[in-house]
Amino acid sequence: MSSEQQMTGSEILIRSLLAEGVTDIFGYPGGAIMPVYDSLYDFAEQPCAPKQGGEKSRLRHVLVRHEQGAVHAAQGYARVSGKTGVVFVTSGPGATNAITGIADAMMDSTPLVVISGQVGAALLGTDAFQETDVLGVTLPITKWSYQIRRPEDVAWAVARAFYIARSGRPGPVVLDFAKNAQTGKAVFNYKPVNFIRSYDPQPEIQDSVVREAAQVINQAKRPMVIYGQGVILSHAEDELAALLDKAGIPAASTLLGLSALDSGNPHYKGMAGMHGNIGPNVKTNECDVLLAVGMRFDDRVTGVVSTYARQARIIHIDIDRAELGKIIPVEIGIHGDAKKVLTMLIGMVNPAKHDEWEASFDKCNADEVRLVSASETNPGAGNIKMGEVVATVARIGKSENIVITDVGQNQMMGARYSTFCKTRSLLTSGGLGTMGFGLPAAIGAKVAAPGRNVVDFCGDGGLQMTVQELGTIMQEKLGVKIVLMNNNWLGNVRQWQQLFFGSRYSFTRLDNPDFMTLASAYGIKCRKVEKREELDQAVAEMLADPAEPYLLEVHVEEADNVFPMIPPGKGVGDIMLNDTEWYEYEPLAKRQ
Repeated sequence: MSSEQQMTGSEILIRSLLAEGVTDIFGYPGGAIMPVYDSLYDFAEQPCAPKQGGEKSRLRHVLVRHEQGAVHAAQGYARVSGKTGVVFVTSGPGATNAITGIADAMMDSTPLVVISGQVGAALLGTDAFQETDVLGVTLPITKWSYQIRRPEDVAWAVARAFYIARSGRPGPVVLDFAKNAQTGKAVFNYKPVNFIRSYDPQPEIQDSVVREAAQVINQAKRPMVIYGQGVILSHAEDELAALLDKAGIPAASTLLGLSALDSGNPHYKGMAGMHGNIGPNVKTNECDVLLAVGMRFDDRVTGVVSTYARQARIIHIDIDRAELGKIIPVEIGIHGDAKKVLTMLIGMVNPAKHDEWEASFDKCNADEVRLVSASETNPGAGNIKMGEVVATVARIGKSENIVITDVGQNQMMGARYSTFCKTRSLLTSGGLGTMGFGLPAAIGAKVAAPGRNVVDFCGDGGLQMTVQELGTIMQEKLGVKIVLMNNNWLGNVRQWQQLFFGSRYSFTRLDNPDFMTLASAYGIKCRKVEKREELDQAVAEMLADPAEPYLLEVHVEEADNVFPMIPPGKGVGDIMLNDTEWYEYEPLAKRQ
C-alpha cells in the first residue's frame, strides 16, 4: 500500500489495528461508530454468512449482546492470550455501558483499547443525540483517554494507545472517536510507538537494591513469598519457580496470582487472604522475611494492616512505584519488572532449604483439610456442596481447565478448590468484584484458547446480570462450559448477613427462572443435577467436547458458607472455621 494513499479515518483505524497484530475484536455497533463498522465489513466475515476468506478473514468480530459484556470478553481474551483486548462501542449509552468493564480492567491491570464512537467535533458540548463526555467519565479509570477529532490523528493515537495499554503495569485505554474523524480522509502512515517522553514503563533496576534484598533472603530462617498477577503479566512464572527451588522458600498466591505456579509445586502452599488457606495466612505473621512479588497488599489479603507481618523484614517488587509502601511499610522496595528482578535475585541468593519451616505450612493446611475442606469437597451425605462441585470439575478436567469465576461464593470456592497445571488459567474480577464478569469473560477466554475447556463457575445472581451473552455463545458457536451453582440466594451477601447482621436476610433470596428452558432457548446443551451420584457423570459429559457449549446447573446447599474466613476488621491470624469456631495454632517458634 502506498504511504501516500488517502483513506477515511475509519479505514485508517482498521489498518492500524492490523498493524498492531490485532486478530479479534469484541463490540456492538451503533450510530456514532457506524463508519468504523462499515470499514470493518471489508476485513471481518459475518458470523451468519458463508466464509469468504481473503481480506474478509483478517479480523474476527464477536458481536456481544451488551457493551459491558464486550469489555469483560476482551478482558478474558487479554488475560488468557497475553495480548491487548480490543473493544468497539458507540457513543452515549454504548460508552457508559462499557464503564464497569473499563474500571474492572483498571483495577486488575488488564490491557485493553476501547474505541468509542462520538458525535462530530462540531457538535461536541451541544448535548447532541447520544453525546456523553467520555473523557470526563473515563479519565479516572484508565491509563490514558484521548479524543480523536481529526483523521490525521488516528494512526498516531492507536499506536500510542497500544503502547500505553500493554507496557509497564498494563491497563485500559479509551479512544473517543469523533464521527467527522471517522469519515474524513487522511494519508495512512502507521508508526508503532515504543517511547513516550515522561512515561517510563520499564524502570532501570538498581543492582545494589536487588543485592541488598538477596542478602536479607540469605539471612532468613523463615522466608516466605506472596506473589500476585504481576508474575503472570511479566511472564515470570519460570523465574519464580526457580527462585523458590534454589532458596527453598514456601510461597502463597493472591487471588489473581493463581495458576502462576503449578498447584503441585512443592513450594506452593496455597492462597492468601480472606478465604485463603490457613497455612499462608498464619505464617504471614511468623515469617522473618516476606518477599512480595507483583502484588499490591490488597485489604482482602492483609486483613487489618496494623497487625500484618509486623515481625517480618518486607521486600516488595512491583512495576508500579506507587504500590511500594502504599499499604504496608517495606524495608526494601524494588521498582522494576518482576521477571527481570527475579532473574537477578536467582543469581544472587544462596542455595538453601527450610524444610521444617515449609513443613509447618503443610501442618496448618492439613488442619484445614481435616477441619473444613474434607467436609466441603467430600461430604458423603446431605445436599451437594459448592466445593464438591469445583473439586469434581478439577479432578475430571485433570487440572487443565481454564477456570473463570463470577463474584461471590462461587468465586471463592472456584479459587480454593480448582487446581492448575498451566499459567493464565484462573480469571476472575479481583479488585472491582464485578458480578456478571464470569460469562462474558469466558467468551473472550474461549476465543483466545479454542482448544481448551473454559469453565465458568457462577451463581444464580451473577449469571443473570449478563445472561444475555448466551446469545453471543449461540451466534459465535463457542464451547463455553457454564457451571451454575444454584442456591437461590445472593450467597455471599447472605453469608455476611448471617455472620455479621444477626441473620437479617434483607433482599437476598432469589426467585429464579427455569435455567434449563433458558439454555435450550439459546440452543445450548444443558443438564440439571440434584443428586450427588449424578455429578461425576454430568461433569464428564460437559467436559467431553471442548467445542460444545454446555450449561450444567447444580442445585447446591442453600446455607453453605465459605470457610475458612478472616472476618472484616481482623488480622490474618484470626481465622473462622465455621459459624462459631476459630482456628487455634501454636507458632513454630514456640514449639522450638
